Amino acid sequence: MLTEADLEINVLEFRQRSFQFERLANVAGQPVALFSRTETESESQFRPRLVHLRLVVPLSWIVLDEPNDVLRLARDGSTVPVRLTEVVVEVGAEPAEFKEQGIAWTRVPGPSGALVYAPSELRDLLLAPEAFAALGMR
Repeated sequence: MLTEADLEINVLEFRQRSFQFERLANVAGQPVALFSRTETESESQFRPRLVHLRLVVPLSWIVLDEPNDVLRLARDGSTVPVRLTEVVVEVGAEPAEFKEQGIAWTRVPGPSGALVYAPSELRDLLLAPEAFAALGMR
């Protein structure tokens, strides 16, 4: 399993974007990691706004892809997934539920207007107000 230092010095690749590690927390006795990213909604708008993205994932699902110096997600926590190149879509144009690397994901509005991603199978656990509080999202 990766250490907190491993998480701090590497970015996590998700949805063709790089997410920075924020913190670890225990949610219902399970160690989970919170990653974040801030991006501009759309450069084509007159006044684009900043979009804050959060990714909540079990610590055991994070693997280090050493040749590419990036963190990746794998349900088994050991198999480094094949690196895919896909077209990047603005967050507002993405569906709220989708699959990536064989894992179903859900995106919901979270505290302070952030958009929060979590595995669909763990949505009741990781997208609950108690999880947001444990992860310091207010």
